[in-house]
Amino acid sequence: MDKRKIQIVWGALLVMAGIGVFYRIPQVMPKIASIESFSNATGIVQFCFYTLGVLLIYGGAKKIYDHF
Repeated sequence: MDKRKIQIVWGALLVMAGIGVFYRIPQVMPKIASIESFSNATGIVQFCFYTLGVLLIYGGAKKIYDHF
């Protein structure tokens, strides 16, 4: 495979990973809230997860956009 195809595939994988993060947050947050050390910081943890998802989607979309 040439470099262009690899970059497009990598960008698509990043976007899918970001969507997967958004899909899993509602399922994982109750488990994280049950952990004593994170119970007071669920808002911060949730913010970090959503930020991670946005950055993954943005990075993947930018990588795909740059090659078209």
